[in-house]
Amino acid sequence: MELEGSVPSSMAKSIGLGIIEFASAFQSLKPDFVVLIGDRYEALSAAISAAYQNICIIHLQGGEVTGSIDESARHAITKLAHYHFPATKRSGEYIVAMGEAPETVFPLGCPSADVVAEAAVNLPMEELKRLGVGKQIDFKKPYLLVIFHPVTTEYVSAEYQMQQLLEAIKTLGEQVILLWPNIDAGSDGVSQAIRRFREFNHDFSLHAYKNFEPELYIPILRRTACAIGNSSSFVRDASYLGTPVVLVGNRQDGREWCRAVQRVEPDQNEIIHAVRRQLNNGRYGMSDLYGSPGVSRRVVDMILKLIPYSQKRLSYPGIPNGLSKDPQPWAPRDSRPVSDAVRKDEIVY
Repeated sequence: MELEGSVPSSMAKSIGLGIIEFASAFQSLKPDFVVLIGDRYEALSAAISAAYQNICIIHLQGGEVTGSIDESARHAITKLAHYHFPATKRSGEYIVAMGEAPETVFPLGCPSADVVAEAAVNLPMEELKRLGVGKQIDFKKPYLLVIFHPVTTEYVSAEYQMQQLLEAIKTLGEQVILLWPNIDAGSDGVSQAIRRFREFNHDFSLHAYKNFEPELYIPILRRTACAIGNSSSFVRDASYLGTPVVLVGNRQDGREWCRAVQRVEPDQNEIIHAVRRQLNNGRYGMSDLYGSPGVSRRVVDMILKLIPYSQKRLSYPGIPNGLSKDPQPWAPRDSRPVSDAVRKDEIVY
């Protein structure tokens, strides 16, 4: 569905193509539920298609606050979705504050906790050697992991911001594993900065990969001396591992993060000083801010109790059509309000 161009208009047109094709798929599949995760514009396309076909939508990772256009897309999906599984308690409270019925909100944690828990500890050396381009990394020595995506609301400065990051890692002199940016507006500028850096720094120990599947990515994130950039995985997945993180720029501003994360502006000197502090500090303790292993099972168990419905209503106490004491048609089959469910001992945030 992605149109080439790396500019805002191509993103908007791609959403339109996604709506068309998701509509065809849903018409053919006739699902009871559509389960969506996160805030990407692909998910927004699916949400629009499902909502207009009266298909009940389950949304994971809603209610979070970040930078970029993803902030708006995430909350738009929330208003289209019928059931909500936010990753943190605060996110669940924000969803209710947006006018969603509390009975439909289940802050059970993020399923990425299970992805991290089940991933291998050892690095898949043969695949890492076979994939990507650049200098081979000596994994017996410390290395940095760099992922930097363009901020769509600042896409014109994406290339400059990436240049600042690359100059910082050059000064630091550590080995670097780098992943290419996503396909948002501004990604061409980020990619150009990377290509130019590689062209003029042939001897620098940098190995670039297009992307990784989770079974490859998690061991790399687990063992890196410091993760640098603005990927949401540096806030979410790294928290389970205690990996030191230097978060560059405002792409994740507003999102909850643990003490292992230090946020800096996309400035060469700020990045250098923050990375050195993190390298001196070393690894942090694991955080359960985004949940703990077993989240996926808890989410599935709750989904199995849900009843599909299509008509949503704005839900604020004291307004017409707001919540009443009677069970709502969208309540889970055991009719427990979420306020009771989230207090149960077996649920961990």
